[in-house]
Amino acid sequence: MILRFSLPFRTTWGQRLVVCGSAASLGSWNLDHALSLHYDSDTGVWSQEITLPDDAPGTVDYKYVLLNEQTGNQDWEWGPNRTIAYDSRQFSRLLTEDFWRAPAQPDNELHTAAFTQALMARPITETSVAAVSDRPAARLADSVVRFQLVAPRVDTNHQICVLGSDPALGAWDARKAVLLSDKNYPTWQADVALEQPEQYVQYKYGLWDPQEKQIVQLEGGDDRFIVPSQEPHTLRIKADEGFRYTTGNWRGAGVALPVFSLRSQRGLGVGEFPDLKLLVDWAVSTGLKMVQILPINDTTATHTWVDSYPYAAISVFALHPLYLNLDAVAQLAEPTDQAELERLRQELNDRDFVDYEPVMNAKWLFIKKLYKQEKQAFLADPEFTQFLNEQGQWLVPYAAFSALRDRFGTADFQQWPLEFRAPRGLEQLTAQDGPDFDEFGIHFFTQFHLDKQLREAVDYGRRRGVVMKGDLPIGIYRHSVDAWTQPELYHMDRQAGAPPDDFSTTGQNWRFPTYNWERMAQDNYQWWRNRLSHLARYFDALRIDHILGFFRIWEINGDSVEGLLAHFAPDLPLHRHEIEQRMGWFDYNRLCEPYIRWHLLHDIFQGQASAVRDEFLEEHDHGVLRLKDYVRSQRQIEEVIEQKIAADPSNADHFRWLRTGLFKLVNEVLFLPAGNDFYHPRITLDKTYSFRELDDSTRHRLHELYIDFFYRRHEEFWREQGMIKLPAIRYATNMLICGEDLGMVPESVPGVMKALGILGLNIQRMPSDPKVEFGNPATAPYLSVVSPGSHDMSTVRGWWEEDRVKTQRYFEHLLGHWGETAPYYCEPWVAREITAQHLYSPAMWAIFPLQDLLAMDETLRRPNPQDEQINVPANPQHFWKYRFHLNLEALIGEAGFGGQLRQLVDSSGRNKTY
Repeated sequence: MILRFSLPFRTTWGQRLVVCGSAASLGSWNLDHALSLHYDSDTGVWSQEITLPDDAPGTVDYKYVLLNEQTGNQDWEWGPNRTIAYDSRQFSRLLTEDFWRAPAQPDNELHTAAFTQALMARPITETSVAAVSDRPAARLADSVVRFQLVAPRVDTNHQICVLGSDPALGAWDARKAVLLSDKNYPTWQADVALEQPEQYVQYKYGLWDPQEKQIVQLEGGDDRFIVPSQEPHTLRIKADEGFRYTTGNWRGAGVALPVFSLRSQRGLGVGEFPDLKLLVDWAVSTGLKMVQILPINDTTATHTWVDSYPYAAISVFALHPLYLNLDAVAQLAEPTDQAELERLRQELNDRDFVDYEPVMNAKWLFIKKLYKQEKQAFLADPEFTQFLNEQGQWLVPYAAFSALRDRFGTADFQQWPLEFRAPRGLEQLTAQDGPDFDEFGIHFFTQFHLDKQLREAVDYGRRRGVVMKGDLPIGIYRHSVDAWTQPELYHMDRQAGAPPDDFSTTGQNWRFPTYNWERMAQDNYQWWRNRLSHLARYFDALRIDHILGFFRIWEINGDSVEGLLAHFAPDLPLHRHEIEQRMGWFDYNRLCEPYIRWHLLHDIFQGQASAVRDEFLEEHDHGVLRLKDYVRSQRQIEEVIEQKIAADPSNADHFRWLRTGLFKLVNEVLFLPAGNDFYHPRITLDKTYSFRELDDSTRHRLHELYIDFFYRRHEEFWREQGMIKLPAIRYATNMLICGEDLGMVPESVPGVMKALGILGLNIQRMPSDPKVEFGNPATAPYLSVVSPGSHDMSTVRGWWEEDRVKTQRYFEHLLGHWGETAPYYCEPWVAREITAQHLYSPAMWAIFPLQDLLAMDETLRRPNPQDEQINVPANPQHFWKYRFHLNLEALIGEAGFGGQLRQLVDSSGRNKTY
């Protein structure tokens, strides 16, 4: 049997095309032995043929690869492997007519799970394929054409058809169009025996409505064509480029709210996984197609409210017991226990915030009772056995860690007895026949039911055409299962954070260890690929928190508390000689030691300056002060101040004020040592006394060095870093990936994200262009998400009241109310205009915090907008407690508001498939 490949492609000098695939003649996936194609300059087509075995049916998987002999580049075409099934008993020749699948095309992202498994998922029925056509199967001697079109953008109510000039294609009679099978969706396929194969055939694809039995849209553009052929026993495979829609790009809208913020009648003072079904129901009724949540991993480290921070998980795989619905596990056998559960449900549900510690205490009280009650049936459940077998790689270490955390009273495994500081013999430790099994078994039990409840909610959303979008934190908690089991993957002596921005003038210190990327690269980032694969168990779309961390992370010294004394890692630090050359001099003490003078001390501490000097400082040189050795670092200062607060709690506010001032002194440096006489310029050094008190010429030269270092020096270097790390992570799953790319964004980041098909984030109040005050959703690229805010910001209503001057500029410049006075409060009609502005954006997705949507209704929105903010990044002690003020059952019942929102979504053209 002969298989002939053909591909139209215009190459440049030094480029050539090869086919690499599963057959030996295609190199058996070894690119060095791939099949070289020949180029026909008259037709612009590359082609070549191979011989396949005649003895039995088989399949061939393959891909085209563009080789550049000048640069050495090896560019594989985008998408999954192509597959051809062959059977020599029917055909003696297979002729492919393929097209090059280019990367970085907007429609490529329609092939992700968000579309193929949720938004456009095909109904699974036995008759849907069989009933598509009355035509007989192609006969052996016919000239058979296999029409093959990759088209994910077809909703469940429509099908792809083909219509053409040959009588077998209906002779352009739309009533006789040939319907394609969706068996291999998003690839549509039909084999047609042409009646006039010796003639040119013109054809087009269309969208077919099976209910109305008619074509509702015929694709645009020129007719496609098939050249004449009279070769018998030949199958020609027309692998056509995508459907040519006459409408614009597909766009959708969604809602964002953390799971813990959901409120329902069945909850226990907090949102739970089954509540997501209610949010899906509301989304369906309002025309929203995505539900976006915050991280849901277990953060239980201290059993206090501190664990409410969702970005500090003790496991990147385990789910948080906070989200377990007890009723869905089993009915409590004891009536007194059930009565107590109902009493606590009433008490905790009456609170207008998530009271984390009482909620978790109640959860664990009843989880323990349910575990004891259900233990035997649970351990004998085949579903649990399967769950343990499939998830044991992370589940066993997690159960061991959680039990040992509680046994020894801390998640800091370095404080555990020596024999447990490294994870040894965990299978034996957690074995069911072990004497302490229940310590571990309760965590197996809890994770099994959490997994079951979340997957049920996600599947429910898929069936209703709603995408569930998860959140991937950039860091790991230093007292976590991950750090305990694989410490070699992290720099435990360093801290990750973010440089100063609109959220915090002193930067953010997340206190997570930074990643050892060199070690991770040794197994092609297996830890990351495992992590993404696990998230794909639950989500079809994913937000990557702080995606800039894959290019460079803000790495903070271990002895710092704030985020100023830090640098990007990796980076290209400056050698002392380079600084000397650029500035004309280098003095370590002046540039790298804290610049402390009496007038500076007086400015910061006012009347307390003398007392501060006497207690914490010493004279180092004439007029030069230095912090004493026991308070030389911020971490030392923090420990001293905590001791003072513990000894005298009544003066805690004074001591915290003192701590802030001492931190400022430590920050008064211009360069940070990087070792071996290399140095990093301190971020925002122009805001220091040290900088301001240099002479004009030195300030100018230092400013130029600073701008070059932070905005020019690293662009290509960081682009390479992103292209090294992100592809393995991006292609670990088929999820739709969105990157949170806010903040100090290198110029190379958007290009890398576009090349990898990762959607960017556009927040109007935090534009990526530093030259504009507000972003305009109308100019957002298609592969992006627009949103009026995020969980790290005040809501639209809260922001409206923060700065009257800024609000007025926004009202005139962005909303178009020139010469008008902005209302004092964000009135419902203003919120509606902001919502509409985002809905009409060309961006693929417009995602709205639920609070911002309800801002459009005077009767439904919360009275005080200041109560709606989820996180305050500038406050490291923030308690994550925001709870939606309405039951979801009540929200669903507000048909009037829901109808108005749906009308707004529909009128914007979102959710239209054709």
